[in-house]
Amino acid sequence: MGKFSRLGHQLYTGDRSIDFVGRRRLWYAISGLIIIFAALGLQVRGVNLGIEFVGGSEYRVTLPADQVNQDTADELQKAVGDLGIPNADQPSVTTSGDSSVLIQVETLTPAESEQVVNAIVDTTGVDAAADVSQSDIGPSWGQQVAQRSLVGLVVFLVLVTLFIWAYFREWKMSLAAIVALIHDLIITIGIYAWTGFEVTPATVTGLLTILGFSLYDTVVVFDKVRENTKSLRKTHKTYAEAANLAVNQTLVRSINTSLVALIPVGAILYVGVTQLGSGPLKDLALALFVGMAAGAYSSIFVATPLLAQMKSAEADIQVSDRRAKARQRRDADRYASVPAFAEDMPIYSESAGAVALAVDDDDDESAEAPARPVTHREPPTGKGRVAPQAHGEVKQSGSANRAQPTRAPRAKRGKK
Repeated sequence: MGKFSRLGHQLYTGDRSIDFVGRRRLWYAISGLIIIFAALGLQVRGVNLGIEFVGGSEYRVTLPADQVNQDTADELQKAVGDLGIPNADQPSVTTSGDSSVLIQVETLTPAESEQVVNAIVDTTGVDAAADVSQSDIGPSWGQQVAQRSLVGLVVFLVLVTLFIWAYFREWKMSLAAIVALIHDLIITIGIYAWTGFEVTPATVTGLLTILGFSLYDTVVVFDKVRENTKSLRKTHKTYAEAANLAVNQTLVRSINTSLVALIPVGAILYVGVTQLGSGPLKDLALALFVGMAAGAYSSIFVATPLLAQMKSAEADIQVSDRRAKARQRRDADRYASVPAFAEDMPIYSESAGAVALAVDDDDDESAEAPARPVTHREPPTGKGRVAPQAHGEVKQSGSANRAQPTRAPRAKRGKK
């Protein structure tokens, strides 16, 4: 842990640095490949929408408390899935409290529904009339959830854009943050497509939650960027260097925050997949886990490099960057700008308040060379560099005839 702390200190002070901004093309390429992979998942497999969005049938089976467990849910899922009914080949089976089990499938015909009920009765041995209840869910409610979620997402993005613009006074920061948010959403949805996890209202809740987490991490990095780029003339850094320093300074903090958030969410996801099976807890945990990981990545590798790239196109930033680079070259070798001596180089000397050209006696044509037009300044006085002009004639001091101090012992002073 001590090495990690020292590394964080070195990154904060700039003694060690990871070039996030300078290698932005590499990060863009990695993000592009991930987004293409997610888009292929949406194209090839599609999103597995729950019955809340597409409609379907739900069967509630009332069982004794000792039978309401994951083993019973797995047996019912296998029994219904093995019926060969296309709309029931992947049923969602979850426990509901300590007295019932829920089985959700897509819309079935009456004959197919009867087969499902018979499979439930054969597996659990319950009374079909008393212990099995069926309800049909229409897609209208799920469509309302999707529409309201979309409206909430648009309102959220608009408010985020206005907030970042008002706080940082920079619309480019708003654009970079929005790009990072969209980046996180695409990756999360693509993971859902490839894994085949069911998209439920809990998934929508998780997607809206990760937006805030991703934005929080991005705003923290941007705040450090603003602090480092407030006075570039004093820091002698380019905008890209100052922004890269900000990412390094917040890197350890971002890693620690992400790990603290991902560990409990990962535990919930593991329990939801291995112990509870299908259910809203698993759907919510997957969205949170993937979104938080993508949000930490985008705030470091996408948002800040994109901001630095957009800012580098501004005229003021270009002038400041050229000035900083010239200063860095001068500081690296202070004698690099000194011209090399050559035999035919004219020699200049100062005399009589003007700078005149000193010529060689053997060169007759050089006598006509004009003097160098440099204004001569009077040398400063009174600071030890040039003695001030005397106000009068220096006379003999009256103290010349006085007895001067001696190093002789007191007993011998004044004796000859």
